[in-house]
Order: sequence, then C-alpha cells, then structure tokens
Amino acid sequence: MTEDLKSYLNKQMATVENLHAIAITDRDGVVIIKVANQMAPDTALRQAFLSVFGIMTEQASKMGMGDNTKIINFYDRFQTVQINAHPLLLHFIADRDANTGLILELEHALADVLQDISKVVTMM
Repeated sequence: MTEDLKSYLNKQMATVENLHAIAITDRDGVVIIKVANQMAPDTALRQAFLSVFGIMTEQASKMGMGDNTKIINFYDRFQTVQINAHPLLLHFIADRDANTGLILELEHALADVLQDISKVVTMM
C-alpha cells in the first residue's frame, strides 16, 4: 500500500517540472508519507521546518479574514507551497521558477489520497 502511494505521488510530482518533493504531514509536522528527488533540500523536509506551517496557518487565520488555506513562500533558490487539508498538511518543495499554479492544481489530483489518509489519521 505504501509503495503504491509513493509511486502515485512520484507520478504526480513528475507532472510539474522542477518540483522536487511532496510531503503529507499531520498538524505537528510529523511526516506520514513523502517522496523527494535528489534536488530536494533536506532542511525543507525536516519536522522542524514542516511543523512551522501548522503554526503559521493558525496565526494567519486570526487576522479576521477567515481560515487560511495555503501559504506560498519564495526563497533564493526554492519555493514552498503548503496547503491546509485539515487534519493533514500538504507540502510541496520546488525550484523558485517552477509553475506555482500547476503545483496548486496538485491539491485536486491528491484529493482522494488525502481523504483516505485523513480517515486513518482521525481514527488514531
């Protein structure tokens, strides 16, 4: 099952040029599953980095504009796209020049996977 899921995530990752990693975590940044190629920066896949999004999205939601659903960050060489798929968080790490719109579209392609994983996470 896990290998099938990793294979599916790798296929989705290959649909966006210069996308280097996809990680699905719980609210605390604990990795449930991830796929990455050799270009993915190790620091962006550590729990310390991944857990920050859960905190940031909660704080951003307190601004009085409704719930925060996505945060996109651009760095010198990379971008991160992080999506709140409650109770899960979805993280994408790509080159700075990767097509952000295509990365955002992957949320829809992964909807069924996220729903299945969410069922398991909420049972725990």
